[in-house]
Amino acid sequence: MKKYLKNQAIELRQKGLSYSEILEKIKVSKSTLSLWLRSVDLAKKQKQRLTLKKLAAAMRGANKRKSQRIENEIRIKNESEQEIRKIDNNNLFLIGIALYWAEGSKKSGNRSGHGVVFSNSDPKMIRVYLKWLKECLNIDFSDIWFELYIHENRVNEKLIFINYWANFLNVDKKNFSRIYIKKNKTIPKKNDCYFGLMRVGVRRSTNLNRKIAGWINGVYKNTAGSSNGRTPLFGSGYSRFDS
Repeated sequence: MKKYLKNQAIELRQKGLSYSEILEKIKVSKSTLSLWLRSVDLAKKQKQRLTLKKLAAAMRGANKRKSQRIENEIRIKNESEQEIRKIDNNNLFLIGIALYWAEGSKKSGNRSGHGVVFSNSDPKMIRVYLKWLKECLNIDFSDIWFELYIHENRVNEKLIFINYWANFLNVDKKNFSRIYIKKNKTIPKKNDCYFGLMRVGVRRSTNLNRKIAGWINGVYKNTAGSSNGRTPLFGSGYSRFDS
C-alpha cells in the first residue's frame, strides 16, 4: 500500500503539484512525503508552475495584510473622530490661533508691519481657517484675497485645481485669478492629493497680525509657558493616546 502511495505521490510531483496539493490527495505525513520526493527532479515547466503558485500565494497574503491594515486604519479613524464633540466659537478661536501659529506669516526683524497671510496645501485646513476669520474675527469676505501656487510640472492642471478650490471652499472662481508657478530644481513626485498651495491674506491687517501675535503668546504662557517653563511637559500616568 505504501509503495502504491509513494508511486502516486511521485507521479503527482512530476506533474508539477506542490507538497500541499499532494497531501490533499495522499494522506501521509509531510516528513514521509518529503522523504519520498527528495530525489524527484522537476521539468522547467513544472518548476515554473510551482514558482507561479508561490508568487500567487504570497500575493494573496500581501493583499490580505493590506486589507486588514486598511480596515484597521478606517476603524481607528472612525473611533477617534467620534471623540471630537461639537466645537463652539471658543474652541474655534483657539484652533485658529494654533493654525496661524503653525502656518501663518509673522512679523520678522525690524519690518514696520506685516499683514495676515496664511498658507497651506490642505483644503480642509484652509476651510477651517476661513471659518475662523469669518466667525471669530468678523473679517468680511471682501477683505480676503487668494493666491494659488502650482508646481511647474502640474501647470497643465491649473483649471482643475482652480475648480477644485472654488468648489471645496464655496468661493467664486474669479477669486483665484492670481496664479503663481513654482519652479523646482527637482521634480516633485506625482501626488493625486495635490491641488497646489493656497495663500489667504487679509487686506489692511497689520494691527490684526500684531493682535494674533499677542494671542499666540497668551496661549503659550497659559500652557507650556507656565511656571517659567519648568513644569514637566511629560509625566507618568494614563494617557488617552495609550494603546
